[in-house]
Amino acid sequence: RQFASFLMERRNISLEQRSEDDDYIVVFSRASNRLILNEAELLLSLAQEFKMRTVTVSLDEQPFDSIVRVISGASMLVSMHGAQLITSLFLPRGAAVIELFPYAVNPEQYTPYKTLASLPGMDLQYVAWRNIIEENSVAYPDRPWDQGGIAHLEKEEQERIITSNDVPRHLCCRNPEWLYRIYQDTIVDIPSFLEVLREGLKVKPNLKKSKPASTVHPGRVR
Repeated sequence: RQFASFLMERRNISLEQRSEDDDYIVVFSRASNRLILNEAELLLSLAQEFKMRTVTVSLDEQPFDSIVRVISGASMLVSMHGAQLITSLFLPRGAAVIELFPYAVNPEQYTPYKTLASLPGMDLQYVAWRNIIEENSVAYPDRPWDQGGIAHLEKEEQERIITSNDVPRHLCCRNPEWLYRIYQDTIVDIPSFLEVLREGLKVKPNLKKSKPASTVHPGRVR
């Protein structure tokens, strides 16, 4: 939180000004990979479910400062798993982070943003949704290897990856099976998505000022 306010101050980013009843949801839109293929349907379902307006932000189309400004006033941030979720550190206390995972990617194995949301003083709610319907995913085996392509692998290994339904534990970040799955596009199954949200957002975080049980000191930089 100190870092977020320091960065906003240094870059002259003002907090998003909004009235008390103007809650809104931000959905991260991607332009070239890890797409939400039914984004319009997702936006509509969120607006109807939570009675809030929905807005999209995109690193491909907007400057970083304007994205931070929008997120600083949001009640919820929804995004496919990816580095853009680091912007959740600019969310106000009490907001929710909703992380979407493509088919065959287990949220339990990729938890940096869950960890960020649960750090003392962040006071963010975190919910992970996972696509479990293979037909709702589109993979790109012929792309370059670093964008999920697997054409460079032996035929047997390609077959194994394509038929697998769970990426095994691996070291980040050059594992071809991980790349193949994480770069999939996804149709979000709206009923299961809303069900996961309702369940995950039942308990609101306690926003009373509480003294942290422990202090985290960064390690010495060498």
